[in-house]
Amino acid sequence: MAADPGGVHFGAAREDAWRACLWSRIALRIVEPLASFPCQSGEELYEGVRSIDWSPFFAGGRTLAIRAAGQTPELNNTQFVALRTKDAIVDQLREQTGARPDVDRDDPDVLVFVHLSRAHAKVNVDYSGGSLHARGLRAAGAVAPLRETLAAALVRFSGWQGDTPLCDPMCGSGTLLLEAAGWAGRRAPGLTRRFGFERWGSFDAAAAQAMTRLREEARAAARPAPELFASDLDPAALEQTRTQAARAGFTVHARRLALRDVTPESAPGGVLLNPPYGQRLERTRELERDIAGLLERFGRQRRALIVPVGFPVWHGTSRWLRVFNGALECEFRRYD
Repeated sequence: MAADPGGVHFGAAREDAWRACLWSRIALRIVEPLASFPCQSGEELYEGVRSIDWSPFFAGGRTLAIRAAGQTPELNNTQFVALRTKDAIVDQLREQTGARPDVDRDDPDVLVFVHLSRAHAKVNVDYSGGSLHARGLRAAGAVAPLRETLAAALVRFSGWQGDTPLCDPMCGSGTLLLEAAGWAGRRAPGLTRRFGFERWGSFDAAAAQAMTRLREEARAAARPAPELFASDLDPAALEQTRTQAARAGFTVHARRLALRDVTPESAPGGVLLNPPYGQRLERTRELERDIAGLLERFGRQRRALIVPVGFPVWHGTSRWLRVFNGALECEFRRYD
């Protein structure tokens, strides 16, 4: 296993990728690198992509989409890169089978990523079939400002071990608590999803049987989650938290409380916080003091929060990590 700023490289067998799709709470996508080659022109891109054997993915007729990113001095138009990549795949398959795959930009069976950098091209195929942050728990039309994968990362960064009670005193839609409960309760976040690799031509009856076994193992691994405490001033937010918790199979003790009135309700555990900075509450000195006071009251607990860079919470930070919440530059802050 190895890590770089773009992700984590792991595994040797395709079942490793299947398990990652099923179990990862933090990854947005799982992709397999198919080829890496020198590429400074459209012709080199075309030949490099065409050298990959695409028949296992498209056997039986499948749809295709290309996502391109990056550039080289001569290849600086991502639409052209996507078009040449598509041409190479289609031409190879037409030559082999006499038929070509259709393009479906919105819901393809096979999604290919091409990334250009430093006169090199990398070609990956997507196992996920859509961003893995979608857990299927939100009600139709419900919006959460904190993506599930980022919430899961904060849970792990906080140092909370999943075997003690957990509190979110500004719960909003409940994303932090549900991600924490899912991890502590060993609930595979992808259990109800159908993944991209299950639509490939190579995904035969034997592969389907193996994937069924992995899902059965995941169901058997579930265990009870610890006590979850939620509070917020917004009744609609509390109702959304309760609804989504029930849909996920968890119980949340939810109460309408101002931040300054929240106190520990249990033995030492954890407290996680995603202040609705500038969205549901105005950012004021009073809010900053209330957060600092909360951290003080929960001094025997594992404490962590996500706030915009420069958000002044006058309390000694043990660790911090720079992250992006959408386009907003933020920090994970942990208080031991």
